[in-house]
Amino acid sequence: MKKILTLSTALTAVGFTAAAQEVTVMSWGGAYTVSQVEAYHKPFTAETGIKVVSVDADNPATPIKAMVEAGNVTIDVADVEYADAIRLCDEGLLEEIDPSILPPAPDGTPATDDFLPGALTDCAVASIVFSTVFAYDTTKFPEGPTSMADFFDLEGFPGKRGMRKGAKANLEMALMADGVPADEVYALLETDEGVAQAFAMLDKIKGDTIWWEAGAQPPQLLADGEVVMTTAYNGRIFAAQVAESKPFAIVWDGQVYEYDLFVIPKGAPNMESALEFVKFSTDTQRLADQAKWISYGPGRKSSGALVGLYQDGVTEMAPHMPTSAENLTNALASSYEFWVDRDSELNERFNAWLAQ
Repeated sequence: MKKILTLSTALTAVGFTAAAQEVTVMSWGGAYTVSQVEAYHKPFTAETGIKVVSVDADNPATPIKAMVEAGNVTIDVADVEYADAIRLCDEGLLEEIDPSILPPAPDGTPATDDFLPGALTDCAVASIVFSTVFAYDTTKFPEGPTSMADFFDLEGFPGKRGMRKGAKANLEMALMADGVPADEVYALLETDEGVAQAFAMLDKIKGDTIWWEAGAQPPQLLADGEVVMTTAYNGRIFAAQVAESKPFAIVWDGQVYEYDLFVIPKGAPNMESALEFVKFSTDTQRLADQAKWISYGPGRKSSGALVGLYQDGVTEMAPHMPTSAENLTNALASSYEFWVDRDSELNERFNAWLAQ
C-alpha cells in the first residue's frame, strides 16, 4: 500500500502526463464499453495524454485470475462484479486501493462519505449500480408480462426465453417468481431446500431457454426473434430501446441489482497509469457523464444531481435507472457475501443441471 501511495503522490507532484504511456482497461463490451469510452477513456486521454487501450471479455474476473496466477498480467484496470472483486482481493490477486487518494465531492465531502454504502472495498472502487432484469418484445406481447412469475409462465406467455449461463441472479429470480419475498431469498438459498426450489422453477423453462454468456447477446436474441423475453443487464436493453428504437420493454419486478467496480490486477504493468485512470474515472462528474450513455446509476451520491438527459438530448435518464423509486418496489440487492461463499458450489451444480 505504501508503494501505491508513493507512486500516486509522485505523479501528482511532477504533474504527470506521460504522453508515451498507456493503460489497458478490460470491460464487458457492447453499449457498456461504449459508455466508458465516451465518459472515461476519451476525456482521460485528452487531460493526461495517456492512451487508453480498451479490451473486452465475457467476464473480466476470469482472465484476471488466469493472468495473475500465470505471472503474465497484460491489463491494468478491469471492471468486475462485486462478488468477484471481493473474492479476487481475498485471494491476493488484486492491488489494494487506498480510498483516501480518490477525489472528494465538489463540495469537499471526502470520497469515503460520498460513495454509496459498500461501494468502496479494499481493492475496488464502484462506478455503477446495474441491474439484471428481464425484457420482452412488445410486438409479441402488447399487454405484458408484468411480473417475474410471468417470465416462468410458458402457458400464459409462450415462446423461447433467454437467461445468463450461470447460477447467479437466475436462482434469486426463480425463487421470487415462485412467490418468495425479496428479503427472504438469500436465507432460503442458504438451505438445500431453497436451492432445490429454485432449480425446480428453472426446470419449468429449461427446455425453452437459450443460454447467453455476453451482455450484448440478450438484446440481439430479442431483435433476431430467437427469444420472446430474456434476462439482461438493464443498460443493454435501454440502449436497444432508445439508441436503436427496438420494441423492447423492461419488467423491473424481481430485478437483482449490484455494483460494478474498477480493480487493478496484481502486477499490472502500468501501475501509475492505472491508479490515475481509476481516480479520474470515479470522480463526481465522470460518473454522472457515464449516465448520459447508458442507464446505470452512478456509484457516488454527489453524481446523482448531475444525471440529466441521455446523449440524445431528449430522454430523461432517471426513470430508466435501477435505483429509481418506481423500479425498486420488488427489487433484490445481490448479496456479495452469499456469492463469495457459494459461487463455485452453485455454479458446479448449475452446470451439472444444465448438462442433464
